[in-house]
Parts: sequence; C-alpha cells; structure tokens
Amino acid sequence: MSVDSAQQDSNGQIPLRQNTADKGLPGYSVKPLEKKWRAGVLGATGLVGQRIVKLLCDHPWFELTEVAASERSSGKCYSEAVCWHLDGPIPANARDLIVKGLDPTLDCDFVFSALDSSVAGSAEEDFARAGYPVVSNAKNHRMDAYVPLLIPEVNAAHLEAIPIQQKKCGYDRGFIVTNPNCSTAGLVLVLKPLADAFGLEKVFVVTLQAVSGAGYPGVATLDIQGNVIPFISGEEEKMETEPQKLLGKWDGSRFVDAGVGLTAHCNRVPVLDGHLECVSIGLKKIASLREVQEALRTFEVDAELAALPSALRHPIVVLDEENRPQPRRDVDAGAGMAAVVGRVRECPLLDVKLTLLSHNLVRGAAGAAVLNAELLAARGFFKSRVDQSQSVEESVSK
Repeated sequence: MSVDSAQQDSNGQIPLRQNTADKGLPGYSVKPLEKKWRAGVLGATGLVGQRIVKLLCDHPWFELTEVAASERSSGKCYSEAVCWHLDGPIPANARDLIVKGLDPTLDCDFVFSALDSSVAGSAEEDFARAGYPVVSNAKNHRMDAYVPLLIPEVNAAHLEAIPIQQKKCGYDRGFIVTNPNCSTAGLVLVLKPLADAFGLEKVFVVTLQAVSGAGYPGVATLDIQGNVIPFISGEEEKMETEPQKLLGKWDGSRFVDAGVGLTAHCNRVPVLDGHLECVSIGLKKIASLREVQEALRTFEVDAELAALPSALRHPIVVLDEENRPQPRRDVDAGAGMAAVVGRVRECPLLDVKLTLLSHNLVRGAAGAAVLNAELLAARGFFKSRVDQSQSVEESVSK
C-alpha cells in the first residue's frame, strides 16, 4: 500500500476517505470561503448529474443553486423530476429546486455539464457564449483545439489555453473545460508518474468496465448478467486518443500530443461500479520493479492541488496483495478519487504490467468535474454573476 495511505482495516478494506488527515499538514489547508460560488448542474437528473448534486451537498466552496435538464423535467421540483439511484436521500438543498430548461439564464456563477452527448455540444457552447464557465463531463468538446482536457494532478498547466479559447470562440467570461472519459481517467493518473520518471513508449490496456458506466437504464439484464460484452461503442477510440492530449503539452498556442503508442480493448462486465484495467507498459528508460513501484507510491501533488477540497495528496494507492485491487473491496478508496494499483510485475512483451482500478462515476466523472471546478476557482477563473449584473445596473443608472 502507498506509504502515505491509511492501513487496511480488519476486513481488508481501504478507508473510504484516504489522505484526509493530510489537509491538516503545513501547506495544506482547506478553508470555507466567506461567500460560496453558485453552481448549476445541467443534466442533473441523470446518473452523473445525481453524483454531482450529491457531491455539492455541504461542499465548502460551492453552493448548488440551479438544476437543469430536458423539457420533460422542466418546471418540476427536483425531487419529483429525478429517479434517484444513489444511496441515501436526495440532498435537502436540491429537493425543492425547480428544474429549469437548457436556456443560459440560470442564476449561478458557473455550470457543471452532465448532459448526454446528443445535446451537450451546442448547449455547452450556448452557456459559454452567455458568460458561464462550463465544467463538462461530456465527450463533445474534449478534443477541441483550445479546450483543456483536464486531470489536475496530470496537466493543470493546460488551463493556460482558456484565454486563447475565449478569443478564438468569441467568449467573454465564459469557457469550456472538460474531464476525460471514465476509463481514461484512472489510466492516465497512473501513467503520469511513470511518464515523468521513465518516459512512455507503448501502452497496451484491456478494460473490464462496470455497468454504471453505461448510464441508466444502461445495459439490458439479459445481455450482461453472467456475461462479458467485448464492445463499448466509441470507448477504445477515446482511450487511444485522450491520453495523448492529457500527457502532452500546451506550447502557448496549441496542444502537442504526447506521441505514446497506445492500444485498448474495452469490455463491459457485470460489476456495478469500478473500472478495472490490465495494463502493459513500455518505458523509454530501463527501470526496476522497485523503482516503478516507488514512483507510483510516492506520487504527490503540490500544495496548491492538495489544498483543494476533493484532492488527495497521494492519489495513487499501491497494494501488495497478489489478488488486488478488486471493485467490491477497493472502488471507494479515497472517497472514490484514488486510483488503486496492484500486481506490479515484469512484462515479457513490454517492460512492466499492472492492474488498476478507479471509480468510474467519481474519479471518472462527477468527482473529476468537481475537482476541476475547484482548481478553476482556486486560480481565479470564476467571476460572480451577481457582481457582474450589479455593475451593469450601476453603469446604466449613471
């Protein structure tokens, strides 16, 4: 296990909130703001939207003020419009909110987008054009030329593209930032320290992906029960392209791909939550297994990132047991924000192989979006729309 992680309990479980104590160390502090940023959630009735709504409950920096969805739900109370699938009740701060449509007139400072890709593309552009920062989970704009595809622990510097995006797209205060595909998220988080320490040449990955990744109602029971489906539409293409942008560089005018040889085989399996990935990696520099394990165990984010409410100081947990990680036991490590690695061993075809697990709806979706929003807030990318409207009114009255 990671040298900075809590020990497993008597049942072999990893504590749900790993590294929380690190927030109290010198240089790592999370303080509630005097005034919270007001957040809206587009696609709030869907599975990822529900996760975001739940994560915003009692968030120290963000206050949920608006929920939006399709016309079918518009005008209803959130508690009436949503078919709640998560453990526990609907958060009290969301129950009585009126579901709005996708018109960019919401009373909030920024929006999360958990919209289906069939509507996300144009809707997100409309909100960005109207001055809203858009923190998106949808696939539509991930590979756009000036849109950051963001994992804060991996490529926070890519936020430097936002002013160029605003200029090129004609946005004023608005912009779009995306998080990657759910299976890409865990993979790239684990590849990052290896890329930094040894360089990457080739990556071969086979995924075993949970049914919750297909949304609701998702895969038909008779198709998935007692079965494995060796195809997920568009998934392999995402896994082969998104890491190139994530691990690449922003050179001040464009994103430069990492140039890693990468191939993926994606499978749907009858597991509720958690994407398990079997990965073989070719390194540019010769490294021993001990050096590889040490690079993973000691991967640490800087003080700025560690101070974010959803961040883990050590976001990679390394287990020594030969039969771990397992979705049932390990998916909630670090409140679902950790990538759990096991079975680090030599690969006869490439250099090293390992197994990793990440929570597809937290690290791979809702939690990733919230962490991205926290970094944007910390770096001053959010502006109060209340202050904007007041300044406009004052200038008019003069």
